[in-house]
Amino acid sequence: MSPLSTPRDYETVIGLEIHVQLRTESKMFCGCRVEYGAPPNTHVCPVCLGLPGALPVVNAQAIRLAVLAALALDCEVHRRSVFARKNYFYPDLPKGYQISQYDRPLATDGWLELPAAPAGPARRVHIQRLHVEEDSGKSVHDRFPGQTAVDLNRAGVPLVEIVTAPDLRSPAEARAFLGRLKRTLEYLEVSDCNMEEGSLRVDANVSVRPRGSEELPTKTELKNMNSFSQLEKALNYEAARHIAILESGGRVEHQTMLWAPGRGAARPMRGKEEVHDYRYFAEPDLPTLEVAEETVAWAAEQIPELPWQKMRRLQTEYGLPAYDAEALSATRPLAAYYEAVARACSDPKAAANWVMGEVQAAANERGRAVSELGVEPEQLAELIELVGTGTLSNLLGKQVLRRMVETGKTAERIIAEEDLRKVVDGERLEGWVSEVIAEHPQEVARYRRGEEKLLAFFIGQAMHKSRGKADPDRLRETFEVALGRSDDQSG
Repeated sequence: MSPLSTPRDYETVIGLEIHVQLRTESKMFCGCRVEYGAPPNTHVCPVCLGLPGALPVVNAQAIRLAVLAALALDCEVHRRSVFARKNYFYPDLPKGYQISQYDRPLATDGWLELPAAPAGPARRVHIQRLHVEEDSGKSVHDRFPGQTAVDLNRAGVPLVEIVTAPDLRSPAEARAFLGRLKRTLEYLEVSDCNMEEGSLRVDANVSVRPRGSEELPTKTELKNMNSFSQLEKALNYEAARHIAILESGGRVEHQTMLWAPGRGAARPMRGKEEVHDYRYFAEPDLPTLEVAEETVAWAAEQIPELPWQKMRRLQTEYGLPAYDAEALSATRPLAAYYEAVARACSDPKAAANWVMGEVQAAANERGRAVSELGVEPEQLAELIELVGTGTLSNLLGKQVLRRMVETGKTAERIIAEEDLRKVVDGERLEGWVSEVIAEHPQEVARYRRGEEKLLAFFIGQAMHKSRGKADPDRLRETFEVALGRSDDQSG
């Protein structure tokens, strides 16, 4: 049996545990600064180092952001929850335990809609719990040859852990769900969800069972998946490994697997801990967490139009196809920029094409957001109208946009200063056409023998000579007349 194939008589069962770093300036239980990439062990104090006598204090902003995430995921937020000590040894866990939540978490019983598959309806994935905890430090394996270093800057950084039910039925579904969750959290601005920096990390519990069975078989946990593609690859690998074991008459062991992206394989990391291994008990240095009514009310007011809601509205309000609506709702600033452009011009679809195409390309080239390019929505709308009414060719429009980004000037000013209006004057067009025909006699002969596709070549050459100013439609007409006339005269 191929390790990459799944027989049709098996079903994959997947649940995710997603750790999300909250967007706060300081850590969960102390005032140390949260800063990715800071020199190792520079943002630490007695509290996050776990020194004797140091007492934790809850970060109120972290709780507000956690409540906001919980409400947006339709969870029940419990007004009273309890912090607990989760005891385990790891080199980068300075206290020897993690402050987390166990039997009384912040929120439970939520859901997030899974994007609809091509052949089926959308459905909900149950979120069992959302709780608050602190992060551990970071083991660094590549700094010193043969040694592992420990950086404790990350120790104590505030997290929420979001735990789904085992509702996902394929690696592709798991990837789609994680993508939707990531976009939701970004819209809420509770986290930047940067997987490369560790702001969003996911562990997956995976098992397989005979199709049609309701049993939850022995699962394994996958760790170290740092991208959506690696998540899908790892789940495919592990599901196929389970099937191979079962098909050979073996038994799947309950263990934690470490995914090695370079090898495209998983290896056993340790035996999977059970709840009793962590020896949970209520954190004695922290009182019961009480969420004020004002905090819940504040969070409810902060929930924006969520991405899939925005997608649907962009389709109905602006007549956009699903692809455009999804691309333009990728982030709140991008969607807001597009809508401002669409409201200021007469063609929402043209606005979508420009924002997704030339504007996004210019932003990517400069490493900026679209809203940071210096081209106001009204200015882009003016340019779109100039192209739409025929004042500028599409090629000239693209040139003008580049100049707008470079100079900060309006389209009209750039057109006036650089003489970029579209040329429709017949005499000038005929001059460029005559030059192209004279310079390419072989192509002219082939065109006259029936290779009509060469007309696009001639138009392109003339557009180059005109520096994009020529009207392409008038050029086409002029070429057809000129080539036809030459043909008639030669006969």
